[in-house]
Amino acid sequence: MSTEVRVPTLGESVTEATIATWFKQPGDAVAADEMLCELETDKVTVEVPAPAAGTLAEIVAAEGETVSVDALLATITEGAAAPADTPKADQPAATAAAPADAGGDTIDIMVPTLGESVSEATVSSWFKQPGDAVERDEMLCELETDKVSVEVPAPTSGTMGEILAGEGETVQAGGKLAVMTAGAGGAPAPKPQAPDAAPAKGDGKDVEHAPSAKKMMAEKGLSPADVQGTGRDGRIMKEDVQRAAQAPKPAPRAPEPPKPAPAPDAARGPVPAEDAAREERVKMTRLRQTIARRLKDAQNSAAMLTTYNEIDMSGVMALRREYKDLFEKKHGVKLGFMSFFTKACCHALSEVPEVNAEIDGTDIVYKNFVHMGIAVGTPNGLVVPVLRDAHSMGFAEIEKKIAEMGTRARDGKLSMAEMQGGTFTISNGGVYGSLMSSPILNPPQSGILGMHKIQDRPVVVGGQIVIRPMMYLALSYDHRIVDGKGAVTFLVRVKEALEDPRRLLMDL
Repeated sequence: MSTEVRVPTLGESVTEATIATWFKQPGDAVAADEMLCELETDKVTVEVPAPAAGTLAEIVAAEGETVSVDALLATITEGAAAPADTPKADQPAATAAAPADAGGDTIDIMVPTLGESVSEATVSSWFKQPGDAVERDEMLCELETDKVSVEVPAPTSGTMGEILAGEGETVQAGGKLAVMTAGAGGAPAPKPQAPDAAPAKGDGKDVEHAPSAKKMMAEKGLSPADVQGTGRDGRIMKEDVQRAAQAPKPAPRAPEPPKPAPAPDAARGPVPAEDAAREERVKMTRLRQTIARRLKDAQNSAAMLTTYNEIDMSGVMALRREYKDLFEKKHGVKLGFMSFFTKACCHALSEVPEVNAEIDGTDIVYKNFVHMGIAVGTPNGLVVPVLRDAHSMGFAEIEKKIAEMGTRARDGKLSMAEMQGGTFTISNGGVYGSLMSSPILNPPQSGILGMHKIQDRPVVVGGQIVIRPMMYLALSYDHRIVDGKGAVTFLVRVKEALEDPRRLLMDL
């Protein structure tokens, strides 16, 4: 039986790709979901897994060729993989089951697909070390990308083999992280370690230490002779270097006083030694690096401008007080302010569509839908989960979705897909007490609304000075696509809808 391997869906507005690399060749045995080839588009790199186990029969599209979505890439002959791996052709039934039970198969632990536009990650933590027994789906390591953390599970039960990418190292999507021995037979692998461990303690020349340990030894000024390795065959791990560095060693620490004065950054200028000794230098996380880069890119690429207005929140607050208990009783979620602002923005975007559009080269792409990004602060930085088709949601659905995604964002459980494709963003600095600010665009979006603190202020109503709960609103927009009139009109429509919430019900 033959199975076709075709080009998968490549993403919104992407119709073709170029074949970058074939990982398998005709005649090679392949396992289900094993990576066959890698495709490159103008936006992302896509890996194509095997739809079934078998033998790769024919490659239809070679490396360097351009292929369209759903085009035929190759064919797989199912069921032919097992006999190809076994030398005893006269016992196909027994040998087919042998690899799973005997535990002799070596399995590569690969970097999983990291998401659209994400091509690399940093190895954050290894939960297992060489020689450790692992269960199927047990977490082996955690990877950190510029957007989310990804856990890598064990594809099968067995014994952990060599770790190829240590903690702190950067790995590419589809790269190899480690190897393991599958099956119950893999568990006794650590036993030969005892006779081999003694020679390893000599000069250690035949032992490949963990890359992260090498890096830390260089930073700490330690040599392998100064560190007692606890890994397989005396291999030095990162934790071993940390313990050696923390151990009291008067002699090695003597040369360290000159170290607090490293070559100063050009931006920082020279730092006095007494100040440098009291500083703490911490490497930026990939998420923080990406936030910094994207914010600066937004300022460099867009003609960003901000316009302001203020709204009287009396109407929304009165309506909320009147119906919040009934709303929570019926829908099981509290009625907050975000649903009002989301509905008001969707209403305004329908009238001023350029605020919901984006620039693509020399084209303006208008969106006939609203995927609303809701900025959420987390311990690791700002993330923006997306409410898809927010324009078609009701108040209860919006509140439920915001509550759910907010919790998962703070727990670091959001997927890549949930943070992509937004067309407009709302950022609520008011929860932190901000009275006024100018939000920065989230490219390629052309608009972002900044909410702020609700504060009682004196205002003139009907010729009388009264105290009202007021909020400043800020709309930052890309002046290349949004004119001042459109930006002001958008804010006015939001203001009108929130000061008289009945307008939302009547679509006015």
